[in-house]
Amino acid sequence: MLSLPPSVRIFLSREPADMRKGFDTLAQLAREYLGGDPLSGHLFVFRSKRGDRLKALYWDSDGLCLWYKRLEAGTFAFPSDGTLVGVYGLEIRAADFAMILDGVELSSVKRRKRYRRPEVPEAVLT
Repeated sequence: MLSLPPSVRIFLSREPADMRKGFDTLAQLAREYLGGDPLSGHLFVFRSKRGDRLKALYWDSDGLCLWYKRLEAGTFAFPSDGTLVGVYGLEIRAADFAMILDGVELSSVKRRKRYRRPEVPEAVLT
C-alpha cells in the first residue's frame, strides 16, 4: 500500500492507458492529458482498458517511481465525477484513492457535508 502525505494531489486519467508504457511515456501523458508536472511529487494514476491493472507515477525526491497493481479478479472502478483537470483527468482525495484500491465504488459512497476552503485562481496569485 502507498503511504501518501496530505500535501500530495492525486490525478486520475479517465482514458485507459497501455500498461506497457513506462516512466517517460506516462510522464508525457501526465503532462498532456492531465495537465500536471510529473516532477511535482503528485500522483498520476492510469488504468488499463480492461480495468484490472493500474499504474501510478510519482516523483520521489531524486527520481520517478512507478507503482503497478494487477488484480486477479475484479476491476478498479474510477469515479465519473470529481474536479476535472487537464483534458482527460480528474483530481481525487487520498481517501477516495484508498477506497478505489480496496474495491469500493465511489458512486455508492454517501458523504456528509464538510467545509472545503475555496481555491484561489492562479491569476490572483501572480
